[in-house]
Amino acid sequence: MRNAFAKTITALAKEDPRIVLLSGDIGNRMFDEFKGLFPDRFYNCGVAEANMTGVAAGLALSGFRPVTYTIAPFNTYRCFEQIRLDLCYHNLPVVVAGVGGGLAYAGLGATHHSCEDIACLRSLPNMRVLCPGDAVEVGLLLAQAVKGPGPSYLRLGKKNEPVVHQVQPALEIGKAILLREGADVMILNTGNTLPEAMGAAEILTGRGVSAGVASVHTVKPLDKEFLARSFASCRLVAVMEEHGSAGGLSGAVAEWLADHPGQKARLLRLNTGEHFVVACGDQRHARELCGLTATAAAAAIAKALG
Repeated sequence: MRNAFAKTITALAKEDPRIVLLSGDIGNRMFDEFKGLFPDRFYNCGVAEANMTGVAAGLALSGFRPVTYTIAPFNTYRCFEQIRLDLCYHNLPVVVAGVGGGLAYAGLGATHHSCEDIACLRSLPNMRVLCPGDAVEVGLLLAQAVKGPGPSYLRLGKKNEPVVHQVQPALEIGKAILLREGADVMILNTGNTLPEAMGAAEILTGRGVSAGVASVHTVKPLDKEFLARSFASCRLVAVMEEHGSAGGLSGAVAEWLADHPGQKARLLRLNTGEHFVVACGDQRHARELCGLTATAAAAAIAKALG
């Protein structure tokens, strides 16, 4: 995903001289082409994320389209006040890009995990929260985010994520993408667990369960029309995300469900739970511990369906 980000931001900067890239002291080699083409529009702000956010706000107020980029927990938790007051309060067109969302940096411990970032950023007025499911969605979401009004949080994976979309989808911020139909369960996935969600649907289909999958790449604003259709047509709606149980996509869906009682479908939440992941291991191992693999998700859905 990060390579798709670098390729896309460079292509967009060729078209729009207002685009400025600010890095929190990472991705230097990855942005070599960008720096070579636009040396006056790349700033390594160092390990000073709060200051980087303030600089981005100043650039936006001066007519530029800034994008800040660093590891997800450092670009969200560490500078939350600046995002809230400098960006959201003024409704500035700044893209906050967090690389390694969820458990992508699992082996580096809780300091590098970001399983509460969606909850934090979703709570802020004016902020859009975008969680692409693969590299194709990264490019499409970034292209729309830098052109749109107001601030956006773009939650990226890290590297080597499988590409799910073999053809470019008709992606629009705020509209879920239906990847496969399902009458028994609709799996609503956000972020880089999308391949696992697709795998779970394949396993369930092999067991005679009609399983659908949708990429809910936009957690805010939420696609409420798609939610209404899913809860009206299926027996179960399962939300899958590499995020804690509080405040992520499942929290947003639960809030919608509380405002729209009496739905046909029940809600199942598949996430990292209410605890830190403290065991040592890579992202795959962390997902196994949290039940976020295709096999574990399929088993949980089958159990919920009875």
